[in-house]
Amino acid sequence: MNIKKPLAIKQPEVGKLIRELRLQTGLTQEQFAAVLGVTFPTVNRWENGRNQPSPIAMKQIEKMLLEVGDRGQELLAKYSTP
Repeated sequence: MNIKKPLAIKQPEVGKLIRELRLQTGLTQEQFAAVLGVTFPTVNRWENGRNQPSPIAMKQIEKMLLEVGDRGQELLAKYSTP
């Protein structure tokens, strides 16, 4: 059985990753929040380093990174911890 390791990104890098992903996809914080099923203040707190995304939200963010292709892979490489 192969268990996938969760995306490991620490604050404040996760906020930077989320902001870059959101900007690359051309979404406002409100739109990004709607895609993830969270509120605008939640995304705002993530980007400003006041909160960390939940494991469920991180899975959705990882899925978005994979969907944007090479740009998403570049962001993953830039912000992932070894």
